[in-house]
Amino acid sequence: MERVSISVADQIADVRLTRADKMNAIDPAMFEAIGAAIDDLAGRTDVRCVVLSGEGRGFCAGLDMASMAAGGSGLSANGRNADGAILPQHVTWGWHQLPMPVIAAVHGVAFGGGFQIMSGADIRIVAPDTRFAIRETHWGLVPDMAGFPLWRGLVRDDVLRELVYTAREFGADEALAHGFVTRIADDPHAAAMDLARTIAGRSPHAIRGAKRLLNMAHDADPRAMLEAETAEQVKVIGQPNMMEQVAANMAKRPPVFVD
Repeated sequence: MERVSISVADQIADVRLTRADKMNAIDPAMFEAIGAAIDDLAGRTDVRCVVLSGEGRGFCAGLDMASMAAGGSGLSANGRNADGAILPQHVTWGWHQLPMPVIAAVHGVAFGGGFQIMSGADIRIVAPDTRFAIRETHWGLVPDMAGFPLWRGLVRDDVLRELVYTAREFGADEALAHGFVTRIADDPHAAAMDLARTIAGRSPHAIRGAKRLLNMAHDADPRAMLEAETAEQVKVIGQPNMMEQVAANMAKRPPVFVD
């Protein structure tokens, strides 16, 4: 895909936005390529963790307004997928819905749609000089790429309103203080790969079950969460990967899991 590259090694998918000459600004081809990458990863059992980054000077500068002359995403609300998302929402919400954890490694800028795509990751590691903005109202638009259902679990309502209403830029320290990012690292991609290796070293069935529970946590009532916890535990307890983890811990050796 000319807008996105995927390489897989050691159960980690290194996914990169590759429109570096435009700071990975989103045009229709980029929407299609990101959506296709998510769909490809959703069905893979050889991937235990995903690292998402952008090549060149920035993670993603948001919509390429010159190519999206219709405004907003420029795409129809028709064609919603099983999650209820149209394509511009799927390129954000899809990372959230992948069965394996996704780590965003962010540098340069994450504006508008790029900020929303970043928000779809489970964990966000950013460079110290990264600039952010929920940029849509600057163009007379509203955020429409699944940011709102993600941000409600990250940041205070009044803080979110101020940033949405003003479209102002802010830095990594402020993003960390608000809860938009997980941590700051001088080399976010290297830090993300290190973390991905740790996650990939855990039982894939346990990690996927934990992600399903974490995705439920913001919306489900307590009774549903209690039942879901038990159901996820039943799927892994006493199973080969759980027994292998225990044996490996006792023998002080790396575990060998079956996906």
